[in-house]
Amino acid sequence: MDAHPLDTPYRGGFDGAEHRFALTVYFEDTDTFGIVYYANYLKFLERARSDMLRAAGIDQAAELAATGSAYAVAEVSLRYVRPARLGDDLVVVSTIDAIRAASVHIHQRVMRGTETLTDGRVTAAFLSADGRPQRQPKAWVERFKQIAGQGE
Repeated sequence: MDAHPLDTPYRGGFDGAEHRFALTVYFEDTDTFGIVYYANYLKFLERARSDMLRAAGIDQAAELAATGSAYAVAEVSLRYVRPARLGDDLVVVSTIDAIRAASVHIHQRVMRGTETLTDGRVTAAFLSADGRPQRQPKAWVERFKQIAGQGE
């Protein structure tokens, strides 16, 4: 039996160099006053980054299973500009700022329409099975460069 269209998870995608990931603020995301709890923005950004990698053709699960290597957040900075509220429809816009041998720097913004609610910068380090930084797969680096408009 074929899968029902409503049984397919939502996937974001690229619009040029920007990856866009839409989400809705649910009750579980908010505090008593219906405002998104500050730590939940990190979850929103993580979902969007994971989806960005998937949309770029990077299979983290396969790499983890094959080599034990994976991305881990090494650094994050967030600036909260305005609160998101219960029922808001948001978009996380992600762009690649820089590509290094063992890391990728990603700029992410949580948007409500044209309004920036949260502005973040994340460094994702590529780690070996023993937790040490290692070079990212060359194909991944090339794909990041292509997305960021830095292709050769």
